[in-house]
Amino acid sequence: MTTLRTFHGIPVLMCADEGAAIGEREALDLIGDAGYQGARWVAVPAGRLHEDFFRLSTGLAGEIVQKFANYRLGLAVVGDVSARTAAGTALRDFVRECDRGRQTWFVADETELAERLAP
Repeated sequence: MTTLRTFHGIPVLMCADEGAAIGEREALDLIGDAGYQGARWVAVPAGRLHEDFFRLSTGLAGEIVQKFANYRLGLAVVGDVSARTAAGTALRDFVRECDRGRQTWFVADETELAERLAP
């Protein structure tokens, strides 16, 4: 289940905390839903992402991030990923690089997302 919220005039499709793991197919469904509802960003709880997303060697994170970029949609991973980033430098570097850009962010909560979206 998703809901559309607006932060600083920017429509964000908010993915529910509960539900099936989000892999490539589910990400495409979210992209379609976001396009239909006019969202410019999609917020996905970190706990909903398939475990392979956090194992960069699988390529899932790259595939999902690229799909969002292709459709010019922002992707916000919402929640604490510190335990995962502490386990490896590659993921920590990936998160840091994403957070420097304007396409994919890892944020602690909706408040931080709203702050990042502020003009």
